[in-house]
Amino acid sequence: MKITIKVKTNAKRNAVETGQGGELRVLVAAPPQEGRANEAVIEVLAGHFKVPKSHVAIVGGFKSKNKVVRIGSCQCS
Repeated sequence: MKITIKVKTNAKRNAVETGQGGELRVLVAAPPQEGRANEAVIEVLAGHFKVPKSHVAIVGGFKSKNKVVRIGSCQCS
């Protein structure tokens, strides 16, 4: 399944929230440097959806706060 998320970096805690309009907001304590925030997003989403980190992939928006993420083992588009 593909979902669109909004990421808030340098947050006080790691969490997943439901924002306005039902969008998912992922808060991560990591800074947006050298891919640290993206790694934290993957870890937080894996814990939220109870799947291994290898089943979570960012497929769009690598350098943006709005990202498209694939959850699950399916490699389909």
